[in-house]
Amino acid sequence: MNSIEPQAIPLPVPVVYVVDDDPVARKSVGFLVGILEVEVCALESAESFLAAYRPGLPSCLILDVRMPGMSGMELQTELQRRNIDIPIIFVSGHGDIPMAVRAMQAGALDFLPKPYGDQDLLERVQKALRLDRERKQRRRHQAALQARIALLTQRELDVLRLVVRGQTNKEIAQALEISVKTVETHRARVMEKMRADSLAGLCAAVQATQETPL
Repeated sequence: MNSIEPQAIPLPVPVVYVVDDDPVARKSVGFLVGILEVEVCALESAESFLAAYRPGLPSCLILDVRMPGMSGMELQTELQRRNIDIPIIFVSGHGDIPMAVRAMQAGALDFLPKPYGDQDLLERVQKALRLDRERKQRRRHQAALQARIALLTQRELDVLRLVVRGQTNKEIAQALEISVKTVETHRARVMEKMRADSLAGLCAAVQATQETPL
């Protein structure tokens, strides 16, 4: 029987978006980040980022704070409004403590004042990409679980709910007013449809995916 864990699908090359109105800064940061074997997408404005962003790819955003038109902080707000969840690393020669605090409170991953060390930026980019990759993997896992749960009949779903709560076959039979043998049959079908190797693995996977409705 296959594992309840979805088959590993290699993720595409991650994208690092560099958004800065200064062409020299864009080129410099893009060249530096390129050594990480990522795709670099260097853009001159927040508006151009919104047009270029590809949500399906693992990515992060290196974002200047002060730019003509929409500022970096305003872009952060717009991303939240659009439910775009991408790790943001703010960089700014004008950064101050209050601005950094606001950015972090709003969900930014980090805030680097210019000038900063190359290694400091590279480490933060690697962390951001790792976090985004893990987040996307969790979402794929959740989607796979939801698709499998959707295959269950109502009675099988009832049994799964009670199994996850730790109830025995006898307790489930009493709760649902069916025979223990019928519970065993439903549970076997649940295991098959969910592609679970073990009951413990099934329970752990469903419980770990808290957003999956049961």
